[in-house]
Amino acid sequence: MRRRRSRKRALGTRRPILVPDKVNRRWSLDFVSDALSDGLRFRVLCVVDDCTREALATIVDRSLSGARTRHRDQATQQAGNDCL
Repeated sequence: MRRRRSRKRALGTRRPILVPDKVNRRWSLDFVSDALSDGLRFRVLCVVDDCTREALATIVDRSLSGARTRHRDQATQQAGNDCL
């Protein structure tokens, strides 16, 4: 019987993730992929403000190309933040 290797552990100390204290301080991008009942696949790009957890932009398409994700830039201009 083979002996299993033990799991490698991270070295060093971990720091907690800082929660943003102001609106528009930090945003997150989230890609989600799913399929319809007829088998067609689609993807969703969601831009979320980490402080308010508000969805600033949601882009849905069968394939998200670079030209399609440029709508994210429009959302940043509307919110007054280009720190993405």
